[in-house]
Amino acid sequence: MTKPPARNRRRRAFSVAAAGALFERLAQDRPEPKTELNYTNPYTLVVAVALSAQATDIGVNKATEKLFKAADTPDKMLALGEAGVAEHIKTIGLWRKKAKNVIALSQMLIDDFGGQVPQTRDELVRLPGVGRKTANVVLNEAFGQPTIAVDTHIFRVSNRTGLAPGKTPDDVEAQLERVTPADYKLGAHHWLILHGRYTCIARKPKCWNCTINDLCKFKDKTPPPAETKATKSALFPAQPARG
Repeated sequence: MTKPPARNRRRRAFSVAAAGALFERLAQDRPEPKTELNYTNPYTLVVAVALSAQATDIGVNKATEKLFKAADTPDKMLALGEAGVAEHIKTIGLWRKKAKNVIALSQMLIDDFGGQVPQTRDELVRLPGVGRKTANVVLNEAFGQPTIAVDTHIFRVSNRTGLAPGKTPDDVEAQLERVTPADYKLGAHHWLILHGRYTCIARKPKCWNCTINDLCKFKDKTPPPAETKATKSALFPAQPARG
């Protein structure tokens, strides 16, 4: 049978059973996954995640170490002021805009939510500097809701492995929501982001050290650094053509 043109072939997401097998492996690898951002309460988590856009968790943690000692509530942050916030976060990208957003979201929390972080996505995304991804992280990490926030790592892992391919983060999120078994939904965000950060990295994934290597649909798997092309062929033999 003739294969359809490549442009008409769409990669299918994993089945729920196959996704369950993948998450089972990731769960065994990291039994208690959690964010690598430092925070002390839901408010400081919102601020930390908002600051993490286009910045590393390590960089954000360095900036917030002293910031959160000085201001760990909306009232204290307002007292610190935009200039005070800016002074603490100058080492991270877009610090001027982020300082303005931190003050604005702190004011909104006081004015509209009694100083408390809301527990719904619709309310969270009203906060300045808080988008869907940030809201999902906060709902998952602070309030134990089974949300999945698709960042660059999760987008890459979901597409590369074939777990939940999609052209946009929203597409990938919808696929992940569909195929992820209920028992794994709470930890799925963390398992995927940590796997993408440390194993399924952008330029050259560490396939030889991957716990889901045999489940992954990525064709150009990376061999161990010292291995030759011949060894690569032995480790990852070509799959028979379908059709």
